[in-house]
Amino acid sequence: MSSDLNPSMGFIENRPFDDIAVGDSAELVRTLTAQDIDAFAVVSGDVNPAHVDAEFAQEEVFHKVIAHGMWGGALISTVLGTQLPGPGTIYLDQSLKFLKPVGIGDTVTVRVTVTEKHAEKKRLTLDCVCTNGDGKPVITGQAVVLAPTEKIRRPRVVMPDLVMHRRGANHDRLLEAARKHPALPTAVVHPCDATSLTAALDTVSQGLIAPLLVGPEPRIRAVAEAEGLDLSGLDIIDTPHSHASAEQAVALVREGRAKALMKGALHTDEIMSAVVSKATGLRSERRMSHVYVMDVPTYPKPLLITDAAINIAPDLQTKADIVQNAIDLAHALGIDMPKVALLSAVETITPRMQSTVEAGALCKMADRGQIKGGVLDGPLAFDNAISMRAVASKGITSPVAGQADILVAPDLEAGNMIAKQLMYLAGAEGAGIVLGAQVPIILTSRADDRRTRVASAAIASLFSGALAR
Repeated sequence: MSSDLNPSMGFIENRPFDDIAVGDSAELVRTLTAQDIDAFAVVSGDVNPAHVDAEFAQEEVFHKVIAHGMWGGALISTVLGTQLPGPGTIYLDQSLKFLKPVGIGDTVTVRVTVTEKHAEKKRLTLDCVCTNGDGKPVITGQAVVLAPTEKIRRPRVVMPDLVMHRRGANHDRLLEAARKHPALPTAVVHPCDATSLTAALDTVSQGLIAPLLVGPEPRIRAVAEAEGLDLSGLDIIDTPHSHASAEQAVALVREGRAKALMKGALHTDEIMSAVVSKATGLRSERRMSHVYVMDVPTYPKPLLITDAAINIAPDLQTKADIVQNAIDLAHALGIDMPKVALLSAVETITPRMQSTVEAGALCKMADRGQIKGGVLDGPLAFDNAISMRAVASKGITSPVAGQADILVAPDLEAGNMIAKQLMYLAGAEGAGIVLGAQVPIILTSRADDRRTRVASAAIASLFSGALAR
């Protein structure tokens, strides 16, 4: 007989030894996903490339990624421990024979059948067969278990959600795309500490930038010697101090020698003061703004957040520039028609909340062609911008809600808190650049690690490439 226990029920129960007869059986059906393989590899530590490296697997005998053999073995254990006999079962012995590989998308039926009962020791022998969608066996074997003697019925434990996310996966895709571009001539401003100089050289090793190191040459060389860094073949433009470094770097852009700026060991206001100078800076017709490109483990695509670093309390026209800058960056990253969520605390225009009024105005500006290249909606609360469940619960109809590509914060404080909360509470990685100047500015923080700095350089390369086209 087959078990009729529904795994979705609220309880899990067993079948004691005396209630089991030879010929009784139970089964489960499972379709293998890439996430199953990743989860098994993470838990077991088995990162055999046949299971986790598609390029390697393609060249092997099966020409595809296949499941770990013991993934099927674990499913047999699942049937024994949850259905037949169920809770209270103790594994004593298991033999397995692996007949065929299981690939992603294959549906496996796992069936165990009682073949022997040993009353004296309350033991069961069960045949175990895993078949693929074609009905042919992929695993066969035999299990011996000590069966429970008393009825057990317990509430089914709700297990925690498992979020499978390769750290930096979205940023890695941007890096691969950026490597196809020529190295971006970049003025690295005052790289006079280990962090900033190492970051610059990391981007060089990735083929992203062709650096011009702008700063006091003796200090730069001293850092390189202390850290064992090779500066051979790199241009160093000697300056006396950080303010001069910023001014000289901006001059290199104006001369056409540099196509981007990268912040080194100096304060943000020093480099930005040189950039915004009316006489010698790099202003354009648009206000400058910062855009984070976030890789969030619980979000299915890159999430752009703006502005979290430049404009403290932007007015309506500044917000229009902030939105347009972010849309332009999204285009450079391969998002053809980005969905832009204009954030506030509520979803309705409320005159007492200026951010809701400005969100409505920005949407109308987009309707009139004053903002181009994206789909805008707002005001939207944060949850309604990124969660389809929240959208459904509130009955919101919107082409943006629940699936935003860009989040536009009402002010810098909100934007900064959103970005930092995602980084420190949700495990997100944030990389970004300043836009709206004549060239992109890689404005990294002292807290940024190497991966973030390299990702920021990749984003700048892609944006510069888009400008060139």
